Amino acid sequence: MWRKLIIIAVIVAIVAVALAVTRPWLYFVNREVNEAFPGLTDAQREAVANMPEDEKQALIDMAMQTRKMMEDTAIAQIGDDQVVPQAEQAMPPDMPDEPTALVMGSFIEIDPIHSAEGSATIYQLPDGSRVLRFEDFRSKNGPDLHVYLSTEAPTSTFAGLGADEIHLGALKGNVGNQNYDVPADIDLSRYRSVVIYCVPFRVVFSTAEFS
Repeated sequence: MWRKLIIIAVIVAIVAVALAVTRPWLYFVNREVNEAFPGLTDAQREAVANMPEDEKQALIDMAMQTRKMMEDTAIAQIGDDQVVPQAEQAMPPDMPDEPTALVMGSFIEIDPIHSAEGSATIYQLPDGSRVLRFEDFRSKNGPDLHVYLSTEAPTSTFAGLGADEIHLGALKGNVGNQNYDVPADIDLSRYRSVVIYCVPFRVVFSTAEFS
């Protein structure tokens, strides 16, 4: 009798620990957030949010072309016979008055349990800071999900994050628009994607590869 009770108690304890770690109920519960676009007025945010996808993409393309044109113009103004003072060599062109999209991507489905949809875009704001923004975002929920910048573009559950990953914080919600600060000193050209990552199980929930 006592042996049966001990076995039952051990089984109950194992199940309790497994439930505490995996928290399977999270897969069926949504955490919704809706953060405003940083640096825009309410009217501007509403206008961007209501844009058709093709117009929104055209706006992003135009912003990127404007940035490139500014950089090309600055380079062209420096002749071969001119020496730029060292203090000015690292200075970027004048910051635009509106946020500029630097890189963007769309989230993918890894498998029926690990997937997300929506866009991930890194913007440079007029004050020079950078922010990663999720829009129209919806992900499968899970325990202890976090947001990383990765030097790889993992497309399988246990692919890992690659080398020198950048942790941007815990996922604020599995549904809704949200913002994450991006360190100003990292070289974005080294980072290929943003990854939704389950830390305790080292599992990739979704990836948005940058273009």
